[in-house]
Amino acid sequence: MTTRFIFAGFGGQGVMLMGQILSLAGMLEGKHVTWMPSYGPEMRGGTANCTVVVSDEEVASPVTSQAEVIVAMNIPSLLKFEKAVTPGGYLFINQSVVDREPTRTDINIVKVPCNEIADALGNLKVANMVMLGAVVERTKVVSINSIFSALEKKLAGGKASLIEINKEAIRKGMEAVK
Repeated sequence: MTTRFIFAGFGGQGVMLMGQILSLAGMLEGKHVTWMPSYGPEMRGGTANCTVVVSDEEVASPVTSQAEVIVAMNIPSLLKFEKAVTPGGYLFINQSVVDREPTRTDINIVKVPCNEIADALGNLKVANMVMLGAVVERTKVVSINSIFSALEKKLAGGKASLIEINKEAIRKGMEAVK
């Protein structure tokens, strides 16, 4: 099975990290994966998105105009990518930032209060991991253990002190969509 993802938001919201962790988790499970970043004119504060493909078969191309899963961390991302969700696919919305309703009725819409959950944990910077937890819980594309292993690899060294709060954010994101 092949699942295509687009993670989108402002630079600095951690959309690239979400994609990297998902990709690495897929690799740890022996799946074929691609990760392709795309940045707007400015890195921090500008638009940013990445495409991730996780598959049981070889991936022919990381480029996709349609995806089974779209993550919109802000309004511009919702406006740009809502139409790219395949019918029956998932549109995950950071409802802390996005105050607009999607227009599609042929997709699964999952609203997650990422910023509020992250704030309750004491660190707004983990809002992306709240969303990643929600995505993993709903899609089941990889296991939570693989996500945690990928997180540990990605945040090794100088950022190791951030592993536990990120794991807790992922757990809270999973709980939010159960």
